[in-house]
Amino acid sequence: MATHSDTLTLPNGRVISRATADAAADWLTLLMSGEAGEEQQRQWRQWRQAHADHEAAWQHVESVTGRMKSLGPSPAYTALSSYGASRRPSSVVRRRTTQVLVWGGLAAGAGFLVSRTGPWQASMADCRSATGEQRRFALADGTQLMLNTGSAVNLRFDASERRILLVAGEIMVATRHGPSLSADPRPLLVETAEGIIRSLGTRFTVRQRPERTSVAVLESAVEISSRGTPASTRVLHAGEQTQFSRETIEAPGLAGEHTDAWTRGQLLADEQRLDDFLAELDRYRPGMLRVDPQVAGLRLSGVFPLADTDRILATLPSVLPVRVQWRTRYWATVVPADRRL
Repeated sequence: MATHSDTLTLPNGRVISRATADAAADWLTLLMSGEAGEEQQRQWRQWRQAHADHEAAWQHVESVTGRMKSLGPSPAYTALSSYGASRRPSSVVRRRTTQVLVWGGLAAGAGFLVSRTGPWQASMADCRSATGEQRRFALADGTQLMLNTGSAVNLRFDASERRILLVAGEIMVATRHGPSLSADPRPLLVETAEGIIRSLGTRFTVRQRPERTSVAVLESAVEISSRGTPASTRVLHAGEQTQFSRETIEAPGLAGEHTDAWTRGQLLADEQRLDDFLAELDRYRPGMLRVDPQVAGLRLSGVFPLADTDRILATLPSVLPVRVQWRTRYWATVVPADRRL
């Protein structure tokens, strides 16, 4: 984004004043702090309607904050998120962080804001999927690779090994094997920030989480090696799942139906907390999805189609005493049903 002393140029070419940009950043800081009451929200809506530049600035804010989800636990994003709000960073720090993120440009701030799984790296990956999208890839060796929402991988195949680097998100890997097929002598490896998963002729899923990796084996087995010193290793068999950090690999548990439900376009909940359910749903939709602490502990069960996340939200009031409060098309909060508008 081009910048000048008193103006900013949006990606669509529209020029707005720096004062308008700062005002939009201030509104974002306030709204994400959780401290905005009904009067402040009314004033925010009035500000948007007061001038076309205000609405243009806010549309840019929504576009950027929708992409910020993939930043994971970076200090900047945590300071602005609903989880970061409880830490009460100073308003000056929050405001400055907001301005850098939404007006400084994500790529420009990559050196100090974005981790190994930053969106700028994901956008350059060999295979990638958008928010809410699942994509399949057939690799040169016959391996089938499926990417879940907002995922990205790089491929490093050579004469000695086949390496899949998980940059962000979640994948399912199905190797080409069977009695009539000749085995590829090169090892097939999936590398994450925490370690390496070696396929032993199998079908499995891998998800990159903040500071940990989740693995579930659907067929055959894999061998996990963490990056710690000394490295930990563990063999995971069909029907098992675990997660690991750089230092430790947790004892395996049973892999439930929910493990690969996303490969069938489904989101499964089994007596799941509402806040955990919405955090998972949030991965599949642009914008921001939050939950009021008063209803966060409610539990629900069901099978939900990922193809229409708005429909999932519309269904919640029929199964729980909640309603969905829409601030914008891309900014929703699930609140108690009896809360006043």
